[in-house]
Amino acid sequence: MNIDKQIQPPTATERAPELALWGGLECTVNRVRDNYFSQMDRNGHADRLQDIERFASLGIKAIRYPVLWERVAPDRIEDADWSWSDERLPALQRLGVTPIVGLLHHGSGPRHTSLVDADFPEKLAEYAGAVARRYPWAEYYTPVNEPLTTARFSGLYGVWYPHGESHETFIRALIGECRATVLAMRAIREVNPEAKLVQTDDLSKTYGTPEMQDLVDFFNERRWLGWDLLCGMIDPEHKMWDYLIKSGATAEELLWFRDNPCPPDVIGVNYYATSERWLDHRRERYPEDRWGRYDGRKFADIETPRVLATPTPGIGPLLQETWDRYGLPIAVTEAHIDANREDQMRWLLEIWNAAKKVREKGADVRAVTVWALLGSYDWNCLVTECRGYYEPGPFDVRGPEPRPTAVANLMRELSSGRPLSNPVLQGEGWWRRPDRFMAKPVATRTAVADFATRSQFKSNHVQPILITGATGTLGSAFARICRKRNLACHVLTRQEMDITNPDSVEAAIQRFKPWAIINAGGYVRVDEAEADAEACMDGNTHGPNILALACIRHAIRFMTFSSDLVFDGSKGEAYVESDPVAPLGVYGRSKAEAERRVLEADPQALVIRTSSFFGPWDKHNFVTQALEALRSGRPFTATNDLVVSPTYVPDLVNVSLDLLIDRERGIWHLANNGAMTWAELARKACELAGVDASGLQERPAVESGYVAVRPSHSALTSERGILMPSVEDALARYLKAVEEHAADDGQLPGEAPQYASS
Repeated sequence: MNIDKQIQPPTATERAPELALWGGLECTVNRVRDNYFSQMDRNGHADRLQDIERFASLGIKAIRYPVLWERVAPDRIEDADWSWSDERLPALQRLGVTPIVGLLHHGSGPRHTSLVDADFPEKLAEYAGAVARRYPWAEYYTPVNEPLTTARFSGLYGVWYPHGESHETFIRALIGECRATVLAMRAIREVNPEAKLVQTDDLSKTYGTPEMQDLVDFFNERRWLGWDLLCGMIDPEHKMWDYLIKSGATAEELLWFRDNPCPPDVIGVNYYATSERWLDHRRERYPEDRWGRYDGRKFADIETPRVLATPTPGIGPLLQETWDRYGLPIAVTEAHIDANREDQMRWLLEIWNAAKKVREKGADVRAVTVWALLGSYDWNCLVTECRGYYEPGPFDVRGPEPRPTAVANLMRELSSGRPLSNPVLQGEGWWRRPDRFMAKPVATRTAVADFATRSQFKSNHVQPILITGATGTLGSAFARICRKRNLACHVLTRQEMDITNPDSVEAAIQRFKPWAIINAGGYVRVDEAEADAEACMDGNTHGPNILALACIRHAIRFMTFSSDLVFDGSKGEAYVESDPVAPLGVYGRSKAEAERRVLEADPQALVIRTSSFFGPWDKHNFVTQALEALRSGRPFTATNDLVVSPTYVPDLVNVSLDLLIDRERGIWHLANNGAMTWAELARKACELAGVDASGLQERPAVESGYVAVRPSHSALTSERGILMPSVEDALARYLKAVEEHAADDGQLPGEAPQYASS
């Protein structure tokens, strides 16, 4: 249905000549019981004014920006502290970035109120009026972010304050939020009559088996409730009228919205990989964490990419649905996915292209908003506790200063109209790949996605990554993970490319035309190197130098690996990237000299220092050997005076690939967070695995038969950014991977899926 006959679409702004790029700052201040969780305290923006210039550098025209009620006026409006926003809002304006002012973001207001308080709408409106008087020039507002979604999590699912778990509390919260929005915009427009409402919410769509069709239909009607209320569309003829009345709403308060419409000037739709859902009555087919329940009905509730044999077309048809229903300007106000870097970029590009296509068909789609500019914390647990789980965005805040990622460069290319330059965009995202399924795929009659991106690139050739060290632990891990991440690659044996032979390297480059080379091979026998220095230097120093020279000549990205053994251990604590090297043995000297030569030859090269591998895909690493021996009752010996940084190979490979895609350069330290002796590592693994460690025999390094001297303390940390999780976290995932024999999570690439009918 189109509401043109009831409400005229806003005419204050004409259709923009082209699709705009906006940005958004994750600023949630949500309440769980009596605890508040603030994203801006976690991401550091609360104390970092210079972020404003970083945001402007991305080419965004507008930014969803917080002036949050809980932070500015937690007690009385008269005691509001405007100093923070007084600095930042004018700074955005001066740099040509329009702020879309957010007043409440998944919150319930200060402690003296909540979403279900009778006077909540009037209190928020009072605050909104104060904001407008403080910043009378501000034009765009989102008084309440995602009212329907917030009402569900606060009133129906019991996750956020006030932790309701009933239809009555859900509807009471939703009506309160929507009434607050109407009153807030009224108060704002008393100051600035041209003020505009950008009303955000999740743009969802539900599908399901025929047995679930009634619930599917209900959810697909419920998703519009917030916007329908604001547009004054709800009356006794509305499909949700009976549900609303049954859930405690009165006819009087519902018809108040009809008599006091406040249609959005821009409908803001937020879209995630989880926004489209599949409901299946056969829940035994799915993992238990995907089982759901609604009003006593039990079913599986799973994101559609994980189950539908044919992927849905994505956001495009949903944008068209929104336009057909309301006829109001639309913006995608959150585009984000929790994924590896290349899939973050592929997701953004797919949404951008879909928005352009719907716009070309006549819908007034104004913008796509990249979310979240500084990343976000702990959304994997719905921000109910501080677990430290971080999803980077265009900037990664895990270092001393926010570091731009490849997403930032993609934004600059989109905003300026430049050709897209990152070759990883040529692959499909995980949500469209054949190994995406969590259960036996279901065949449905969904439309086929229509998306093409390769024509936007400078080259139609799918450029691969060349990886050396085909038979080694690291090289084989890169091959496995690149396949899983849909990064085109070739893993080369020495016969295919001898890195110590310039002609061989040149021939491989001409043959494969790579965009990057990863040197994951080399001489690895630390003790034997003491008597075989020439071979060690040839493989670890000369070879990487030849690769670096070739890469700088051909404008190819280059990544190579170094070691904690470039240090002598005299520091007595973890080393950072700028610490001077002082190797004790031949192997360490070969790596230190390689670092110097590579970076002199190719200043754009990325050198990863790492340490002490363990992983699920080989039986020769320390952790696997320790657990196998001790589990079988055999003794196992480990040193108790050499402190190292254990490194989980899948983490190392994934983070290294992200840095390579980000075009990082120089030396980076990558190891799991935590320093310990080899004996302590064995005991920790046994503890987590439930293995008796009484057979562990500890001894000092001098009694371990080493030929090469090891540093007593070679643990690594980073002054550039702590990007890898803790050793304990890595060990837990290692044990799970080994137990499940999950060398490749899910279906192997190329394996034909077996389909099931719905």
